[in-house]
This record gives sequence, C-alpha cells and structure tokens, in this order.
Amino acid sequence: MTESSALLTDRYELTMIDAALLKGTHDRECVFEAFTRRLPAGRRYGVLAGTGRLLELLQEFRFRDEELDYLRDNSVVRSETLDWLAGYRFSGTISGYREGEVFFPGSPFLVVDAPFAEGVVLETLILSVFNYDSAVASAAARMVSAAGGRPLAEMGSRRANERSAVAAARAAYIAGFGATSNLEAGRTWGVPTMGTAAHAFTLLHDSEEDAFRAQVDALGPGTTLLVDTYDVDQAIETAVKVAGPELGAVRLDSGDLPKLVRRVRDKLDGLGATKTRITVTNDLDEFTIAALAASPVDSYGVGTSVVTGSGSPASGMVYKLVAHRSADGTGDWVPVAKKSDGKASVGGRKHPVRRLDDRGVAVAEVVHIVESGDRPDDTGRDLLVPLVTDGEVHPEHLGAEGTRRAREHRELAMRELPEQAFRVSRGDPVLPTIFA
Repeated sequence: MTESSALLTDRYELTMIDAALLKGTHDRECVFEAFTRRLPAGRRYGVLAGTGRLLELLQEFRFRDEELDYLRDNSVVRSETLDWLAGYRFSGTISGYREGEVFFPGSPFLVVDAPFAEGVVLETLILSVFNYDSAVASAAARMVSAAGGRPLAEMGSRRANERSAVAAARAAYIAGFGATSNLEAGRTWGVPTMGTAAHAFTLLHDSEEDAFRAQVDALGPGTTLLVDTYDVDQAIETAVKVAGPELGAVRLDSGDLPKLVRRVRDKLDGLGATKTRITVTNDLDEFTIAALAASPVDSYGVGTSVVTGSGSPASGMVYKLVAHRSADGTGDWVPVAKKSDGKASVGGRKHPVRRLDDRGVAVAEVVHIVESGDRPDDTGRDLLVPLVTDGEVHPEHLGAEGTRRAREHRELAMRELPEQAFRVSRGDPVLPTIFA
C-alpha cells in the first residue's frame, strides 16, 4: 500500500480546519500563493525544484484509518472534522512555475485555487518540499556555473537524512549535475548513478596494489581509482601499472587541490596516461570549484555543500492566503494581505511574467495583480503553467520524465539570465520584481 503523506504536516493546519468547519467558512473559495520573501544573502537568483515530488505527494494525501485513529486517539480535532478528513481529496486547481524555472523575491511560483480547508491543509507539505529542494537546486546551479562545463556528481547522501538525500539528488540533477551516488534517486527519478570505491576498500587489502587490481578486475581499466589513501605519487604509479595507460580516472579527496591536481596531471602525463581524467571530491562548494577553474580538473564530486544548500538550507518561501470570495452573496473576490512588520504580503490574485529585451535576455520579473485568472496585457513570458486541474494532476510533471523535463527547462531558463547572474561573488537579485 502506498504510504500516506497526510501527516507530513503541522497540527495547526488541522485545527484551523476544525474551527473553520465549526464556523462554516471551510468551503469559502480562496486563492493561496507560495513565494519567497527574499533570496539568501548575496544570491542573485534561485532555481525552483520540488514540483514533481509535491504532485506525487499530493496524490498520496489521504487520511486513512491509521491516520484518523492517531488523530482521534490524540484528540487533535473533533469527530466531525475527522469525518471530513476521511473524505479528503484535493479538488482544486494549482498553477505554478515549470520545475527548473529561476525565481526571484515576491513572485508567486505556485497558485492554489481551492476551498479554504482543502488549500490550507497543504501549506506545510508545499513549503517543506519547495524550501528544501529549491535550496539544493539553487546552490547546485551556482556550482554548475562555477564548473564551467566540467561535469559534477552529487554524493552527499551521508550528510542528509534518508528522504532528503533522495530529494537532494533529484534537485541537483535538475540544476545541472550529471549524476548521483544515491541509488534510490536513480530508481525513483531516473537520475544517472555513479560510484566505485571508498578508502575502506583500499584499507581492506594487504596493499594498495591488491586493492587496485581487485577493482580493475571487477570494473575494468576504465574505472576511477582513489589515489590519496597513502602516498599520492606512489598511488598514481601503481594505478597506471595495474590499469595501464587506459586508466579511466583517478580521484582526489584531500590535500591542497590546486597544487595537487597539477602535480597529478604531470605525473599521469609522464607515465603515458594522458587521457586519464582527474576528479576531485574534497569538501567542495561553488567557491572552491571556481578557484579550481584554471586547474586541470576534469570533474567534481560534491557532498555536504550541495545537500545543505551551500550555507542556505531553506529558501525563505512562504504560503499565504491572498484572496477569497466575499460573504455578501455577490461572489466578488476580496484581496487580503498580512501587514506585519517585515512580513507584509501583497493581496490579490497575481500573474507573473518575465520581461525580455530584444536579445532574449531577462530584464525584469513583473507581477500583475489581476481580478481573475486572465492573462494580463504584457509581452513578457508567462511563468505559470497548469499543474493540477479540478483535482487531477497533469502527468507530464511526474516521475523520471517530469524530472527530465525540469532539467531541460532549467537550462533554457538560465540562458535568459544576464551575464552577471553567474558570478559567485555576493550581489543583489539580478532581476527586479515589479508589481503592476
């Protein structure tokens, strides 16, 4: 049986429904929007990830007997509310950015049209998925830019919990990483997997040569040998001796990388292994990758930094009610907004577009406040696409195919950004957000 996602939420989502049912406001038509108030300090753009995961979790958002029994046993809500939850099926409509889109502060990347109770209960799930996945994708995209076309692999599963590890691998792949070490991400989302051996494999054997021979016998001379367990120079000689000049790659996981990489390249070339690649995996982030731009590195493996958002493990995203139908019988939409200091929101349904110049370069994020879902009179590129219509998820966003589509769209969206977006130095958002 598929695991329910219904309790991946906060208690107050259900107590709000409980009170709204008692008051009779639970079925008032509402518009909710998700957006980020600000980018992490110094970041110039964000990359949206998590849409495909959220939509699959939405399909599993069911209060079965097990969930209802827990809520009843712990007196979370009234029995009448339990009856309502038992029949919960999201029947509303969701539009949003394509997964892989770049985002900027204030612009709604997700718009939920639904009765209050149906929409509010999704808040925690929406934010937990997008805040984490987008943090990883945003950091990963900066690393991809810093790598300048050299491939990167995600290998941070041991630095995240078991669920986050899979989500992080998927998000990094959408952002441009070429592979992951995580097998579940390969099975579930179609992310290419990679990996050969760790230091433990070398330490297991009586000698480094024995370890290398065992690995080459199993995986062939095109494998990647880890050469910094003991002495790097000696390991390079042993590796070429065992695998021959057709050795696929060597991996460095420690040391002063700019100096070490140059020395290893010279050593390999001197031994005739001129096509053997060098991959480095030593606590890398976008800054260390950028610092290696002039070094003869062929590929990178990134762990801790990518799965923790390179210092920004969340994306500052919030989910707000921005409009609801009036209670006076006219059916008019009433914009609502929060006025708290530092956390004010903008009321009313919105339609975001990205304006481009005549060269196709993005110049502004324009957020139109509209009365209905009609497209505003703007020449910019529409950012919202249908994700869920009358409770039915659009299947093109799901699974491995949806992940592939998101990766492709991220590449297209990044091409629109002005050149200064790709600097890893601190800076303001590269596009202004304009409310029209």
